[in-house]
Parts: sequence; structure tokens; C-alpha cells
Amino acid sequence: MNRNPLAPGLRKTMVAAAAALLVGAAAVPSSVGVAHARGPESVADLAEGLVEAVVNISTSQTVKGSEGEGAVPMPEVPEGSPFQEFFDDYFNNRQGQDQGPRKVQSLGSGFVVDADQGIVVTNNHVIADADEIEVNFSDGSKLKAELVGKDTKTDLAVLKVDPKLKKLKAVNFGDSDKMRIGDWVMAIGNPFGLGGTVTLGIVSARDRDINTGPYDDFIQTDAAINRGNSGGPLFNMEGEVVGINTAIISPTGGSIGLGFSIPSRLAVGVIDQLRQFGETRRGWLGVRIQPVTDEIAESLGMKSAKGALVAGVIKGGPVDNGVVQPGDVITKFDGRDVNDMRDLPRVVAETPVGKAVDVVIVRKGVEQTVKVTLGRLEDGEKLAETEQGKPSDTALTSTDVLGMKIAELNDDARSNFEIAPDVSGVVVTEVAPGSAAAERGIVAGEVITEIAQESVSSPQQVLDRIKSLKEQGRKNALLMLASKSGELRFVTIRMD
Repeated sequence: MNRNPLAPGLRKTMVAAAAALLVGAAAVPSSVGVAHARGPESVADLAEGLVEAVVNISTSQTVKGSEGEGAVPMPEVPEGSPFQEFFDDYFNNRQGQDQGPRKVQSLGSGFVVDADQGIVVTNNHVIADADEIEVNFSDGSKLKAELVGKDTKTDLAVLKVDPKLKKLKAVNFGDSDKMRIGDWVMAIGNPFGLGGTVTLGIVSARDRDINTGPYDDFIQTDAAINRGNSGGPLFNMEGEVVGINTAIISPTGGSIGLGFSIPSRLAVGVIDQLRQFGETRRGWLGVRIQPVTDEIAESLGMKSAKGALVAGVIKGGPVDNGVVQPGDVITKFDGRDVNDMRDLPRVVAETPVGKAVDVVIVRKGVEQTVKVTLGRLEDGEKLAETEQGKPSDTALTSTDVLGMKIAELNDDARSNFEIAPDVSGVVVTEVAPGSAAAERGIVAGEVITEIAQESVSSPQQVLDRIKSLKEQGRKNALLMLASKSGELRFVTIRMD
């Protein structure tokens, strides 16, 4: 009797398969071991050719001493030093003692971009308020530096050293727009005062907004960036600078893999202006903007929420001629798409002052193109601080609507709520707790100037506009509100 339940052919096949598995099992450790031993490809040659162009920035500042009135400012050299606790204890124990003026030092990073002219780039916060700036090179040599120009909005600064005193090596900028998530990048800098430190990582994300300034558009990387790396370069694998290391997110002050670099696309234009003029000269449209939410898009009859909603026009600005109006949604500027609000300030700032550009807007549901000539942002910032809303007629009646009590903006109402003389419309006198208006942050003293992009000057007009919107099947009403001082904003209120 055949004790093997398998047919001879099948048994032969299984034996062959088992043998193959054994051979494979024996081979796997060998191949894995070879791959593990080799590791990733070395970047030693790349780093060796770049370290010489990366510098340490040392600054000193003279601060007034205390006279028993508080703690003496503690030196910041080096940032994040292992001796930080020692300095903390020493200087805190000296609180209340008389102290004279003393030097406060700090360290950062930078890199040479023009060897012939001696131009060095770093972060503004590295050299801010410095009395003396010194550039330290990888070979141990040092040169005094002068400030060419700085820009607080992008946190960039340009320095100059005397190229006759030392032969310099420069690096070139690359195209940050070509960097993809997952691409390798290398950072070189001065973390914790340890010069010439090389770290490697990848591009973790792009277009990051971390709320540090109006033009946030950072490259995020997991290459180790620590205190003292600020102002140092982020290289691609071609040895080109694609970013300037500026910030980290960390609960401890050390790297947790969340580093942020200014993209070269943004930095190059600012650096060129600082070198040429010693200051920035950004384009200026002269509008205040806010995001287009789903509710606002629905109120305006737009198919999707995109673009930048014009909340106000600065008096005396480039578009204070009616070419752009409050309530317009800007969807394209000079051929570049404006997908969300934060896109617009960047593209406008990068556009030359005085240039005439085409701006695509959506006005009352209709797309149109207008021509705008840009002013200069730096010249218009004072106007933005003092601009007021446009005047309109006042009315005579009062009533309740959408959880608000509204009334004519007469002299008594203007005096009671301290509303500026040139703000007009329909004043909100009360807001019911828990109402739709309260949910949107509307408060007594604000003035309704428009509903659904049509001006209102009486409580009855407000009621008529709300009724009309409901008859059109609208779920939300778009209100333009003026603050007591005249600053405008848009809100949407549910009408159900």
C-alpha cells in the first residue's frame, strides 16, 4: 500500500520548491547584509566642495546695564549651548546688582554668494540690532562685515566683507520650484556654535505657512536644523542653494525634524534689491484682503472657494480709482493664478513697482479683467495705517434682523459708539447671544455698509436685501462691516 498520499509527480514538484526556498533563504541574508553595509550613497564630495563657502556670523551688541531694577541681559553665545543652565543661574543670581554696559553676543550662519564683491547672505534676525558683525570662515580666518541691507518681512540680510583681505569661494542659487517632496537636501551651518556642520535630509513639504510673516512660503525639511543654523544654506544634490534655513518648530529648541527654509525663488529677488538699493522695493496693489470661504463663495455665486476677497481699498492707493472695489474676488494677477488669499501678497510683492498688469476679478458673479499700475509697498504702508471707509448716506428707521438690532447712524449713535465721522451705513446696536450674528463675531458699534455687494444706508434697505436673497434661494448673506474706525471686513451670516 502506498503510504504517501501525494502522487509521485506532485511530490517531486514540492521537493523542488522546498529546495528553492532553502536556497532563497540562504541567499537573502547575504544580499541584505551587503545592502546594509553599503548604506546610502555618500555626499562627502559634495559637502567638501561647499563647506568653504558657508560661514559663521558672530555679532555683538552693547546693552545698558541695570541699576538694581532687574535682571542683566544674558549673553546668547552660543544659542542652545550646553552651558545655557550655567549662564541662567549666574545671571539670574545677579539680579538687583548694579551693572554697567556690557556686550551681548550671538552666533548664526551665512554663505558667500559673490566672491568678487564679498557679498554674504544671512537671516535678518541673526544680525538684528548688532553693533559689530564678524564673518568667520572654515579655515579659522575672520573678517569684519558691514550691513548692506535687510528685510524684516522675509527675514533676510545682505552683508559685505572686503574681498581683498581673503580669497573667497561663493555658491550659486538653484531653482527651488524644481524641488519635489522627497528630494534629498543638505544643510550646512553653525548649530550650537559648532561650525561647519553638515546634515542630510529630504524635502518634507513645500509652500508652508508658519505665520512668521506676510510672505511665508517655506520649504520644510527633516535635515537637522538647530539653533545657530539660521541663515545657512540648504543645498540640492547639485550643490545649488535652494533655501535659506530660517526657523524650526521644537518644544526643546533642538531639531525634531521640522525645519523651514526660505525658498530661493523668493530670496533671490529680495537679495538683488538689497544689493542694489539697500532696501526692498515691492509692488503694492493697495487693498486689504481676506480668504474666500465656502460660505462667501456661495453668497457670491462662485462655483468654488478660491482667490482673494477684497475687503477694502486703501485711500490714495493704486486702485483708489474704482478699478478694483470691495467685494471683488481676485483670481489671477499678472498671469499667475491666485488660488487662496496668501498667494496674492507674494505675487504682488514680486512684481516691479510701476508695472501695469492685468488682474482677473469676479464682481457680482461676473469674471472680468482690469488693468492696474502698481505702486510701491513701502510708500503705501502709512496710508494703510490711516485709511478710512468710504462715506454713504444715512437713514431714519431701526429694526431687528438676523439676531441684530440695527439703527440709523445718526449723530447720537455715532457719539455713543465713538464711530469715525467718515464711516456711514447702518449701525449695529445690539447682538443677541447665540445668534447667527454672534457666531460670526459681530459686535455692537460695527456698521453694515453692504449686503451681497450692494450698499445699504437704512435698516429698511437691510431688510429688503435679506428678503431678496431668501427669495433667490440663498442660504447665507454676505455682509461688509466697518469697524468704529472704518476698517472693513466681510462676514457671511446664515439666514435660516
